[in-house]
Amino acid sequence: MPGTTLREPCIENRTTAHTIRKTRFASRARRPSKGRPGAPPEAFPTPDHSRHQTPRGRGSFLVQSAHRTHVLVHIMEKTSVKPSPEVRNSPCSSGFPEGYSDPPNDISGEFDQARENQGDQFQPWLEKRGARIVLDGNFARRKLPVRANEYCIWDSVLPGFGMRVRPTGRTFWFVRLRHRDKHRRISLGCTADISAELARTRARKALAEAALDGLPKRIEVDATPELSDYVNTYWNDIARYWKASTERRNRCAWERELAPVFGSIRVADISRADIMRWRDDYAGAREGVYNRTVPVLASLFKYAEALRMRRKGSNPCRGIPRYKRLACERYLTPLEYRHMGAALRDAARNHPTEVAVIRMLLYTGARVGEIRDLRWEWVRPPHLALPDSKTGPKTIWLNSQALAVLASVRPRDRCPYVFPNRRGTAPVNLAAWWPMFRRSCAMPDLRLHDIRHSFASAAIMDNVPLATIGKLLGHLLPETTAKYAHLADEVIAEAAVRVSGGLARAIGLRL
Repeated sequence: MPGTTLREPCIENRTTAHTIRKTRFASRARRPSKGRPGAPPEAFPTPDHSRHQTPRGRGSFLVQSAHRTHVLVHIMEKTSVKPSPEVRNSPCSSGFPEGYSDPPNDISGEFDQARENQGDQFQPWLEKRGARIVLDGNFARRKLPVRANEYCIWDSVLPGFGMRVRPTGRTFWFVRLRHRDKHRRISLGCTADISAELARTRARKALAEAALDGLPKRIEVDATPELSDYVNTYWNDIARYWKASTERRNRCAWERELAPVFGSIRVADISRADIMRWRDDYAGAREGVYNRTVPVLASLFKYAEALRMRRKGSNPCRGIPRYKRLACERYLTPLEYRHMGAALRDAARNHPTEVAVIRMLLYTGARVGEIRDLRWEWVRPPHLALPDSKTGPKTIWLNSQALAVLASVRPRDRCPYVFPNRRGTAPVNLAAWWPMFRRSCAMPDLRLHDIRHSFASAAIMDNVPLATIGKLLGHLLPETTAKYAHLADEVIAEAAVRVSGGLARAIGLRL
């Protein structure tokens, strides 16, 4: 079994180098040397604190310590014996006032002596099986020799990490690195103030930063506020470009749907997984609510990226799929038009304002808000000049039936609205009256927006060009018009008969 392994501190001396790591002590007083058989150690007299190579030349040499104890050192050999009691009890095996013992499982070797032009700085020769000096707290607390000039002690585990010993006796941690083809030495602090573990961690970080310099780095984001505080602070800035109705709808979506779930989470901590779990809660009957709410949350994160509260391109709502819902292709048939006309005549006595709004929707194909919020100053026969709408300023052309409806409405004093409520302070509210009216028409599934769809479908049935229908509805793109123009099956079948009949006559067939 190998014996106890002793280590000496890696301190360079101008006259001698006491760099003994793994030693083999002579158990006998007159043990012959392997280099010269039969020759005792005294045959090779050496002065104190000196080193001489034996004729063997492979790594064995003699060192005469301060206690006159002959030591035979074998660097490359693996065998060793236990030291003598005199050496074991001595304060240091090489004469230093403070020795340093290696862990028993450490690999032994030798240090490469520093060159003369390097002064007092040297470090382990890592290519060889050099002696390793681990700079830890135990070594930092030792009283190291003081010299006239500053010298360094290098760590064998982390290349570049070392300790400086100043002439005043104070010691400091440092790390030497190469940054952009220049060598730099960074001080890490005094050993009395910073532990060896902390200094080693800082050294590793400095070496890693120097090695990764020039490569793309992740943008570090400081601590961000909670989403509720963020919304309270920046909501006005985010909603600046929204319309008033859009701002009210989005504010309601934040207070009802988003704040209870994400309000207490920091802006930078909300991940894609959080959004997916929140999305799953809306599966089923509330899929439409999710589809209308997720754009609001996405706009909040987009503005947070502009404020550098989140990394650019880290919007967790990006790529989150919306629920696919069946397209509503509800439009009125000629029979349903007759039922609605009879119901409007019956309701005109008790609800004249609501009935006038529905008739304007039937005759113009406009959106509900464009007729409900209509002001007298926008009425310019034969059209309505709206300063703003969903697609910007809009012109709604009026036919004779729509002009007759407007002529039947009497303006109120100091009321700018064409269809006001009973007090005359706001536009009429159709939310409470419309469900009762559609049940009286035997159409409980009819929506107000379906009247606009029906207007486009009726225009296509009369062979009105698609571009003209888009102008009537106020669409900017033809694709939008095609989306709203839901054709009846009878019209499609009739078109197929016309096309097939024309082809049959062209090829000479009789029908």
